[in-house]
Formats: sequence, C-alpha cells, structure tokens
Amino acid sequence: MAKEIERKFLVRGDAWRAHASRVLAIRQFYLSIGPDRSTRIRIINDTQAKLTFKFGSNLPERDEFEYDLPLDEAMEMQAFAIGSIIEKQRHLVQHVGYTYEVDVFCGDLAGLVVAELETPDYVPRDMLPEWIGREVTGDQRYSNAVLALSDKSLLSPAALAV
Repeated sequence: MAKEIERKFLVRGDAWRAHASRVLAIRQFYLSIGPDRSTRIRIINDTQAKLTFKFGSNLPERDEFEYDLPLDEAMEMQAFAIGSIIEKQRHLVQHVGYTYEVDVFCGDLAGLVVAELETPDYVPRDMLPEWIGREVTGDQRYSNAVLALSDKSLLSPAALAV
C-alpha cells in the first residue's frame, strides 16, 4: 500500500509547456465511487492499463492501490463505466526537483488545466513555479471522480476558475 499525498493547482498560461518532458494520452473511467473510496481504470497511450483503488476522504492524503490490467480487459470494462469517461493529456513538467503532472482536459472539460504535485514534503508557495495558480487541493469539484459524475454544464473552465 502506498499513501498518496497530492496537491492540486489551477494553471496560469502556457509557460509550463516549454518545460514539459513527456506527454501521456489518458482515458480513465470509474467502476465505483463512494464518499470514501473509488475504483478507477486508466488507459495510457492506448498501450497499457491500470486498475486503481483509492480509500479515504482525508484529502490530500489517501490510501492507494494500483495494479497492471490487461489492456483488452480494460477496454471491455469501459462498457461498465459510471458517469463520463475522462480524457486528458498529461504533461510531465520538472521544476526544482519536483515533477508536476499538468493535465489538459479534452471533450466536455476542454479548457480545464490542472497541475498535480505528489510529494511527501510540503513545498512552500515561493518554491512553486510561476505558472501555478490557485491551490484547489481538497476542492471536490476538481476530483476526477466528481468530474466524471457531474453535469458538464456546471463544469465549464470559467465556472471552475471561480
């Protein structure tokens, strides 16, 4: 078991793009979502799949279990998704020894750009990159599980930026 400690931020501008080292095409969906747990399948670059269980409601720290899943089985299970399938481009961006995962959402969530930072230590505001905007850690509106279940008309990038 691994503890996931994750902070989320809105992203300002495109300055981060010059520092992106890798991009992953992600399609993810949920098989179950509860107040303190979720079961997610993530398909990465249409070549690999991961099954993830998350437990706990104490954001930003939760218990996470992740396993490789045969791609053909993951594709088949997509028919059992609850809510919407989330599609995004994940850009890996290095800054002062930390890797930021900048997610650029597609489809109904196009225009939403969120950076995640998973690290065991607290990174003070003055060490964050200049393109990091408002911290939204703990704001459930930015949880991928909530994004999958929500009415997309309420989730426009302009509405989420408030």
